Amino acid sequence: MESSKPPMHAFDAAVALSPSDKDTYAGKTSPAYANMVGPFGGIIGATLLNAVMRHPERLGDPLSLTVHYAAPIADGGFSVHARAVRTNRSTQHWFVELSQAGQVAAFATMVTAIRRDTWSATDAVFPQVPSADTLEQTPPMSRVVWTANYEMRFIDGGLDKADTNGHPSQTRLWIRDMPPRPLDFLSLSAMCDAFFPRVFVRRPKWVPAGTVALTTYFHADQEQLNAQGTAPVLGVARGINYGKGFFDQSAEIWSPDGKLLASSHQVVYFKE
Repeated sequence: MESSKPPMHAFDAAVALSPSDKDTYAGKTSPAYANMVGPFGGIIGATLLNAVMRHPERLGDPLSLTVHYAAPIADGGFSVHARAVRTNRSTQHWFVELSQAGQVAAFATMVTAIRRDTWSATDAVFPQVPSADTLEQTPPMSRVVWTANYEMRFIDGGLDKADTNGHPSQTRLWIRDMPPRPLDFLSLSAMCDAFFPRVFVRRPKWVPAGTVALTTYFHADQEQLNAQGTAPVLGVARGINYGKGFFDQSAEIWSPDGKLLASSHQVVYFKE
């Protein structure tokens, strides 16, 4: 009797890449991760990261990832080129480009590293919040297709919630892939962009907006991610400054037991 192979998770299908040569891969956008315009930025960042994770010359695990969204990404195929621009004893620096129709639509710089045990501390504070299983799941938004791929349980700062716990642009929620999928560096990077633009929370009004650049710092190592499994993680996001057509926002992703897994900062374009 032939054993049936389980279907690929929608996230893995969306970030999948086929090698063209040692440094170049072919990919395509996924309708499941469509945004209001083009693909969900988090899935594009995870795809660029995947090009390095698959690369035969990679040293260590992700330490930082900065994605520049240079142009709208059209539905369909694209190519991704990844190259190591410098390799040191414990760190490696990468440049990755996503191209369509012969032009760069997004690019990233990345650092991977071999981590070692040292003194450690976390000055950021894990917030006191209700556990995920005590909160109702928020239904996905039909106008934002990619939200159907996440289980989101908002504590405050949802688009339908006026309460931001005293901070005018704060959102706190429990989030995980739907259906549940073990957390890894790819899904963690995407979750760092799974917060609606802070301008929507700060001034409840839908306006055109899009991320220009997003930097994610990975604080967890592979062992911590393995321990996380499929459990929800806590996301916290706040806006910083708004004006002249741009704003920035920061975010944190925490494990249920209070370990900071990743933090991020991004600058976003918005239009009145």
